Amino acid sequence: MIKEVDDTKSNRDTVKRIAIFASGAGSNAQKIIDYFKGNQQVKVTLIVCNKPNAGVLNIATNEQIPALIIEKETFFRGDAYVGVLNDYQINFIVLAGFLWKVPEALIAAYPNKIINIHPALLPKYGGKGMYGHFVHEAVIANGEKESGITIHFVNENFDEGKHIFQATCPVLPTDTPDSLAERIHLLEHTHFAKVIESIL
Repeated sequence: MIKEVDDTKSNRDTVKRIAIFASGAGSNAQKIIDYFKGNQQVKVTLIVCNKPNAGVLNIATNEQIPALIIEKETFFRGDAYVGVLNDYQINFIVLAGFLWKVPEALIAAYPNKIINIHPALLPKYGGKGMYGHFVHEAVIANGEKESGITIHFVNENFDEGKHIFQATCPVLPTDTPDSLAERIHLLEHTHFAKVIESIL
């Protein structure tokens, strides 16, 4: 008996399906979506958000990407939505401004397949509570001469996973947290999608 090959299935199996986890406006999510538009091998399949009013959900609507709003009990004490991610055939997770710690159940389901971007040069200025303006305020207060971004794998501890990529920018004497944030965002938007593509 000759078995016919289902080309659509084999193509489907080779596609990398990304879930982007975000908590805020979603500027990095938008850049990643734009970067992979039309790509036959990589597809942003799901937006996952922990805040019902977050701007990233508008991006999901505009881009016609399904969105999943998660709640703490299921995320931390249930199956961490692994079942839902499996339903969407997600095989890679990108944290883009996602402010909750990733539970062990999700890390176990996606070993070395969850990455995060942090707005500082880790291991400095990482850990619980170090995000957004808190990072930039600390960098300036300590008189650092440079800052930057770190893209890293996610493990069970905040900002402690293996580093994948870093890029730097100067911290100017006249900088405020807002002006430094603008420079950091530029680094994020320039590099994040390209690093994701290189990993995949």
